[in-house]
Amino acid sequence: MSEKLEIIRKMLEMQKQFIAKEQAGGLDPKDYYDPESGDDLDGFQAGYDELANKLVDLAHAEKGSKR
Repeated sequence: MSEKLEIIRKMLEMQKQFIAKEQAGGLDPKDYYDPESGDDLDGFQAGYDELANKLVDLAHAEKGSKR
């Protein structure tokens, strides 16, 4: 599997987990922006952003363009 597809797969899995948590009991904005240490969402936002940025960088490299 290509690196881009693997990143997309991880991002989709993260989205599914987030949606499941939200549907199971709702989310307070604090849960997303400032989660408790050890919470399911602890590091979620940073991890997702890192994957998204890596995916954009790979796409730019593939097309020979710059950010």
